[in-house]
Amino acid sequence: MLYFSNPNRILTPSFKHLILIFFTCIGISGCDNDPAASPVLPRLQTVNTLTLTPASEYQQQQTYTGVIRAANTTALGFELAGKLNSIAVDSGDNVKQGQILAQLDTSLLLAEQKQLQASLLQTQADIDLAKSNLKRVTQLSSERYVSAQQLDENQQQVQSLLANKQRLEASLEATQLKINKSTLTAPFAGVISKRQQNKGAVINVATPIFTLVGQSTQLAYIGVPIHVAQQLAPAKPVDIVVGSNQLTGIIAGISAEVDSVTRTVQVRVALDSKANVINGEMAYFSHQQTIAQNGFWVPISTLTDGIRGLWNVLLVSTDNTGKQFIERRDVEIIYTNNAQAYITGAIAAQDTLVVAGLHKLVVGQQVLTQTPKRLEAL
Repeated sequence: MLYFSNPNRILTPSFKHLILIFFTCIGISGCDNDPAASPVLPRLQTVNTLTLTPASEYQQQQTYTGVIRAANTTALGFELAGKLNSIAVDSGDNVKQGQILAQLDTSLLLAEQKQLQASLLQTQADIDLAKSNLKRVTQLSSERYVSAQQLDENQQQVQSLLANKQRLEASLEATQLKINKSTLTAPFAGVISKRQQNKGAVINVATPIFTLVGQSTQLAYIGVPIHVAQQLAPAKPVDIVVGSNQLTGIIAGISAEVDSVTRTVQVRVALDSKANVINGEMAYFSHQQTIAQNGFWVPISTLTDGIRGLWNVLLVSTDNTGKQFIERRDVEIIYTNNAQAYITGAIAAQDTLVVAGLHKLVVGQQVLTQTPKRLEAL
């Protein structure tokens, strides 16, 4: 700031020139600090990329579901109707082959048995008497004291009584068989998984009383598609997952028909007898197969949602001047695993794929790339 001792003083021309020069220098120095005078180049985003490598096939891992069932699993019941007189076991009990499980009331059968035994004794007495008469008639016939007709009648009487005796013996045997079948025994060793009736209940023929599960051999029944079943063979070892247990089993058999509901073929896998599995548990069978189809393996993180059921990936393209820009391409997912996806679409071998920071990029944005890595097919 300039101060003048006399405000009415008139400035001479030389002093005016000094003031003009002073303010001119201030203006020039201010122009040197103008940001517009020094243009700044834009800072480009650096992206991580991979070079796409084509593949002609991929390994597909599929998991199929089945169920564990013991080789011997059956619902046990009586062959006769009657009243349930006693039950010797309950759910969860281990039983041996031939062990008594339950019994029916046999009072009527025992009475019938006594009646038949008495009839049989009476018939035997009649037979003895008829044989004695026949012996005498035969002797008299030889002396011509009786007619041939009387002799024939005595012979037929003996034959009739013998036939009646056989009928009674068969009835007695049938009654004894019914008495035996009134006792339900275990057909094989196992565990009673369920009791379905109570003591005193009147049951019909073949009414289930128990469900018995054998423990000798455990089987996994798994339904697989036809083309998978054709790749399997009996006696081939396979891996089965039951709960948290990884088990190795042997294919015991493959069904010869397709299930009309699931449209699958049932594969029967035999597990070790010591396998810690329970009847009815879910079993999982994983099968890997090779699918012939051209495509590219890419990380799942490189995929973004597209339209009309497609997916998008971002590529880096280079123009004639050497500048690199972001492009979006439509792709289709063929198969995925935990980390990668097998895709096909508007991409080609040697394309440069952006693998990270997709949310920071837009189509047409100029970027810089690091040295691309090559993504090998699985």
